Amino acid sequence: MSGVETKPLRLSGSQPFTQQPGVYIMIGERTNVAGSPKFARLIKEGKYEEAIAIARQQVENGANVIDICMDEGMIDGVAAMTRFLQLLGSEPEVAKAPFMVDSSKWEVIEAGLKCLQGKGIVNSISLKEGEAKFRENAAKVRKYGAAVVVMAFDEDGQAATYAEKIRICERAYRILVDEVGFPPEDIIFDPNILTVATGMEEHNNYAVDFINATRWIKANLPHAKVSGGVSNISFSFRGNNKVREAMHSAFLYHAIAAGMDMGIVNAGMLEVYEEIEPELKVLVEDVLLNRRPDATERLVEHGERLKDVGTVVTEKKAEEWRNGTVEERLAHALVKGMDAYIEIDTEEARVKLGRPLLVIEGPLMAGMSVVGDLFGAGKMFLPQVVKSARVMKKAVAHLTPFMEAEKAAMEAAGQVVKAQGKIVLATVKGDVHDIGKNIVGVVLACNNYEVIDMGVMVSCEKILERAKAEKADMIGLSGLITPSLDEMVHVAKEMERQGFKLPLLIGGATTSRAHTAVKIAPHYSEPVVHVLDASRAVPVTTSLLSDESKPEFVAKHRADYEAVRKAHSAPKQQAVSLEVARGRRTPIEWRAEDLAVPEFTGVRVLDDFPLETLREFIDWSPFFHTWGLKGIYPRILDHEEQGAQARQIFADGKALLDTIIAQKLITARGVYGFFPANAVGDDVELYADESRETVVKRFHFLRQQANREGSEPCRSLADFIAPKETGLRDYIGGFAVTSGIGVKELCDRFRAENDDYNAIMAEALADRLAEAFAECLHKRVRDEWGYGRGEGLTPQELIQEGYRGIRPAPGYPACPDHTEKGALWDLLDVQAKTGMQITESFAMWPGSSVSGIYFAHPQSRYFSLGKIERDQVEDYHARKGMSVAEVERWLGPNLNYDPAE
Repeated sequence: MSGVETKPLRLSGSQPFTQQPGVYIMIGERTNVAGSPKFARLIKEGKYEEAIAIARQQVENGANVIDICMDEGMIDGVAAMTRFLQLLGSEPEVAKAPFMVDSSKWEVIEAGLKCLQGKGIVNSISLKEGEAKFRENAAKVRKYGAAVVVMAFDEDGQAATYAEKIRICERAYRILVDEVGFPPEDIIFDPNILTVATGMEEHNNYAVDFINATRWIKANLPHAKVSGGVSNISFSFRGNNKVREAMHSAFLYHAIAAGMDMGIVNAGMLEVYEEIEPELKVLVEDVLLNRRPDATERLVEHGERLKDVGTVVTEKKAEEWRNGTVEERLAHALVKGMDAYIEIDTEEARVKLGRPLLVIEGPLMAGMSVVGDLFGAGKMFLPQVVKSARVMKKAVAHLTPFMEAEKAAMEAAGQVVKAQGKIVLATVKGDVHDIGKNIVGVVLACNNYEVIDMGVMVSCEKILERAKAEKADMIGLSGLITPSLDEMVHVAKEMERQGFKLPLLIGGATTSRAHTAVKIAPHYSEPVVHVLDASRAVPVTTSLLSDESKPEFVAKHRADYEAVRKAHSAPKQQAVSLEVARGRRTPIEWRAEDLAVPEFTGVRVLDDFPLETLREFIDWSPFFHTWGLKGIYPRILDHEEQGAQARQIFADGKALLDTIIAQKLITARGVYGFFPANAVGDDVELYADESRETVVKRFHFLRQQANREGSEPCRSLADFIAPKETGLRDYIGGFAVTSGIGVKELCDRFRAENDDYNAIMAEALADRLAEAFAECLHKRVRDEWGYGRGEGLTPQELIQEGYRGIRPAPGYPACPDHTEKGALWDLLDVQAKTGMQITESFAMWPGSSVSGIYFAHPQSRYFSLGKIERDQVEDYHARKGMSVAEVERWLGPNLNYDPAE
């Protein structure tokens, strides 16, 4: 491609995004259920509003694109993806960024594509199901106008080596460009960033292979881009963030130099390359670049010292462990991965306990259980677990001749000797991920189990045939992508149908204890056990294959899983009927003196509102959060560690704000109005004039039904407007404001000057000005409505909303239906009067915009709607004139039932 200008990748959220030459694109990973346990928990619990904060934090931390993945066995991927994207569409600070729709299921990808308001990225397609399926999916992605991530997989599995990576990528490129007609600049290859420093020699060159493959792709596949999941590279060191951050930064340094365009990474978990401690940098790069055979051990040792800085261990202290009992010494050797005394101590234990098998099942297994617990808690790393397993193997090797002699003696005496455990492992059909399974195999083999590893994409039929042929004692299934969960259910059903009596182990990134208990175990009579990670495989298999421990283990396991199933099947939330809920409205004694009368009714426009006025209403705390400084203004300015940086950023922000105001680089516009109104049931009617004869608009509100104990009110926003039957004259207000006019042009100018710092600064200031505009306007509204005159509130009290009245927004907890924003737009004629728009997903443009509805009654308050029942959905669809399916689509996370039932 020498001399040929590379076409940039062009994307958009509510704002356009064009890849700049030499600028690395950060893809935020924390809205991926596999990448963030917190995000996964919030989605499972239906706490979408809280989950949105994670997306916002990714943007604040510098992510240019947000990766969104709902692939988890206990999550309805289509419903979750749809609901989350719809909610994100109304979050200006998040919606401006392009979204990456990430799933291994096409129906989830397609559901996401339907919700995007701009041009996003599909993650991903591959050749693993053959060329016909690949062409079909690629054509659909092109039809939706999205860019696409192409994984380096084919029918033979995952590309691990350099040769495999470039072969698969070139083949995919030729099909996409020559046959499908896909724009080459919209092709993003992911040549698989795989974990290094696992303790397994064949993994040592994975980083080098990725970097070399990136360089080849950029040189040979014109205009194509390269991406990858950066955090995979350091998975061996989970729990040691210092080492992981250094690995991510060093890897990116070399990969970006080779041409890597973007990557999925926790934007807040990166060290500055030049600031990596020199010794750590050398050790990390020794691992990443595979520069010496002992690189992994050296980095592990250094990582341990980083965890225990300031701890001095003398040689005498280090040898004190030798004074413990033989059981304690064996456990210590396994945990520390030390083999210097293992044969001596193993022999001592054999003599003491009398039988070699008792040594394995006793102190050695006890030591490995400790290893498993530490690894599970993130206090040991993968290379250390492999080291522990090898110490175990050395101990077992010492005991093997004694066990064989014992076996021969027992056979000579006519006694039946139980064979060693034999385990069939396989990654199920449709899945090509196997590093976790490979490590499980190593650990089990080091513990003297016979492991038959069938590889990847293995059909149910082949797994069961092999298990029968080998007379296996156990089957282990592995999978990473969500469809693997369905295949595991199929295997369990087939094992039951064919009369298998073997335990079944379930493992892999998408699997979970809950899914195993609820979805898999009920289909098979024998034990089905979820294994959290490689280190836990040994104690589980030992318990299941030991005549002594199996009965107790199985009994406890069955009781545990039954409890999980009961918890899952129990009603999530108790609810009252809509009829009962309406009988428990917010108790308000309606009095004319509580109903404030505004100075005017109708609509007023605020064009080119003074930014100098708005700056006095700015809440600066979120401004610092944009720059990764967590704290509350003004205390953050005096923070011991962050204070100096906060003060510098604050000074720069205020200086740019001065320039923006002086040169009028940004324009603020708004529209607001008051309308005569009364509540009619759960609707609010808005009238053309004080005659209250002509209804110009209706706001449709929902009512709380779930978790309303005793006589607790079942609130609705309609409760805070005087009911029509009272004869009282009430009012309601609405508004829409923006400070985003001119922001795009300003940021484009900064970026054209390679000044990303001020481009980000400008966007951060625009967002703050929009929120300040909403606060400033609310103060004016309370004054013009009369009830706010004489408040005398300080700016901080205004920010804390310590005043009468509320301004909830459609799409938020009290009014989760975003479509009500359309009614607000029509009522105020927002687009014609301000230029602000709403998309088909009801997101506001420009991004730095805020809208809402004003309530003035003294008892009006914020609340969360929570879960609603089918009877309210049916009522709401009739009131709104929408189909039930449309209502369920918009209110999915708020439903207290499964629409499929």
